[in-house]
Amino acid sequence: MELSVVVPTLNGREHLVHCLDALSTHAPAAEIIVVNGPSVDGTTGMVRRRDDVDVLVEIGDRNVNVARNAGLDRATGSVIAFVDYWVCVEPSWVTSIEQTLARPGIAHRDSGHGRPVAGAITGPIHHPHQHEQRQHADRRTIAGQSVTYFEGGNVAFRRSALTALDGFDEYLVTGGARDCAHRLARLGYEVAFDQRCCATEQRRTPHSSKTTEPLGFRPQDPAATSGGRDWNWRYRALTYRLVKNYGPSSLWRVGRHAVGDGVTATLAIARGTRRPSDWVDSSKSMIHGTATGLKDGMLARLRDRSPRRNHNGRSNRADRAVAVYDERE
Repeated sequence: MELSVVVPTLNGREHLVHCLDALSTHAPAAEIIVVNGPSVDGTTGMVRRRDDVDVLVEIGDRNVNVARNAGLDRATGSVIAFVDYWVCVEPSWVTSIEQTLARPGIAHRDSGHGRPVAGAITGPIHHPHQHEQRQHADRRTIAGQSVTYFEGGNVAFRRSALTALDGFDEYLVTGGARDCAHRLARLGYEVAFDQRCCATEQRRTPHSSKTTEPLGFRPQDPAATSGGRDWNWRYRALTYRLVKNYGPSSLWRVGRHAVGDGVTATLAIARGTRRPSDWVDSSKSMIHGTATGLKDGMLARLRDRSPRRNHNGRSNRADRAVAVYDERE
């Protein structure tokens, strides 16, 4: 098995050092590709001084899905993994990937038996401050389709699966991994879950920060991030990926999320931990995000009617990289 590992990063130099050290120790034969967003913390110099990074790609977008596709553009392995800069892979990580994805053959439904063959593998990310760790895959059934969600910062794919998907949807600045899971399921790919395919989240320093998808953060108007969440993009991304993949009939799921968030906000106001004005601002952001996601999701659905549903995918552009430093040449 030829393994390529893509590490997207943005202003995460301190944690990236430990992430790369762990990959060098536990995956010494892997091809390492770092994709650096517009960082201002000296990441470029640090990475270029290391001899265990094969390719450094500089991009100008603050979007993790652009970074993932930029790394995929340069990866040569038959198996391609994506690892967040703030996690460290554990010793059993490579073995788990090899045993699941190194088998020859197609990574699609077996036409003779109808059994799905793993096109991707994920595992838990252990959090130092949590005593109980996730033991099973997160599976949902949507419109009769079984979907297995995966950790966007700890997942490995067969190259054939990523090719069929046309990579990640670059419209999304958050929720790209979930969108990918929906599309994998539609194309008939299984996502395996293995406890051994694990990584550990690094403890954050007082000055560090992260979101669920590191490059997916955009500076927002404070009114749109009441309670520490970007409600506009949360609902925009949720609506977009549901409508794009399943059509407007899936909007009831967005309503269910809105009801749950509304109840939570109301209880917070009753406890005095949130102001009523915050609830009003959040509601406006949710409505705006839902409307935008509905419009853009329908357009994306119409523009790519194939099962991969990825009008904004990897093949859509070729100008992601601002600079490339390739030590393989």
